[in-house]
Amino acid sequence: MLTIGAVAAQTGLTEHTLRYYEKIGLLDPVPRGPGGQRRYREQDLRWLEFLLRLRATGMPLRDMLAYAEQRRVGNTAESLALRRKLLAAHADKVAEEIAVLQSTLQLLQGKIDIYRGWEASLPLSYQLDKE
Repeated sequence: MLTIGAVAAQTGLTEHTLRYYEKIGLLDPVPRGPGGQRRYREQDLRWLEFLLRLRATGMPLRDMLAYAEQRRVGNTAESLALRRKLLAAHADKVAEEIAVLQSTLQLLQGKIDIYRGWEASLPLSYQLDKE
């Protein structure tokens, strides 16, 4: 079991954010040790890592909360379908963003190649050290 400080260090989240996630229901209530200190379990860390992936890919907090609420409902047919739909919609958005980024990368690589060509056409005395 890990303390809130250890989980914050491991995940990159602040202690305040961890408390907030628990308060709003994104995290299930964390067991407490003597003196009321939070004691995070391995399953809490796995869930946090999943949430961090969703957050890193731009999933809105409201969708993350909806997913967490359905997770607490359990594996009913309705809950499973709702969670699948939430993840599928988000995956579609992520795929669109990746396509835009790939297109942008291609454009940038083309521009870089143009500059390399221009640099190569300069007389040797004008060429800078290439990195």
